[in-house]
Amino acid sequence: MPRIPGSAGTVHPVTPWPEPVLRTPCATVTAFDQKLEALVEDLFATMYAQDGVGLAANQIGLGLRVFVYDCPDDEDVRHLGHLVNPVLVEADGVEVRGEEGCLSLPGLRAQTPRWDRALVRGQDLTGARVEVEGTGFFARCLQHETGHLDGGVFLDRLAGLRLARARRAMRRSDWYRAAAREARA
Repeated sequence: MPRIPGSAGTVHPVTPWPEPVLRTPCATVTAFDQKLEALVEDLFATMYAQDGVGLAANQIGLGLRVFVYDCPDDEDVRHLGHLVNPVLVEADGVEVRGEEGCLSLPGLRAQTPRWDRALVRGQDLTGARVEVEGTGFFARCLQHETGHLDGGVFLDRLAGLRLARARRAMRRSDWYRAAAREARA
């Protein structure tokens, strides 16, 4: 019987915005070993514990180019996997505004523009090259997670009134106030 992703992993705390590891482009993975396998297991375990659909390594404090996903597309087809050293090579089609949130920005949601098709190239746990293509909500997930690895969050895609509302909601959140107090200490 195949093992359920994350069943052998450890749940880690999710790194909150604005920690520097979330704003810094992640390093390329060069060792395809048991530590990488354990990281992917931990990412799945943490993502499931937080009811997420994707999670990047820097969201648990590790600045490495790795993310996992368990995300449906708009036809409710489940996409389950991981990518090592992913690069978003195509994002096109129709630009769609859809509600987006982030485990590193708990409770914050905003209508965020994303392309409805995405193609990501990367590697698997063995170092073999892979391509993952997604449409609809899954394309949004692929763009969101590769954005994390490039040092961004979905707020970077907002402008005008949507950005102002998101910033105001963020400043009112308990997690943001706690991070601000800690930064001043």
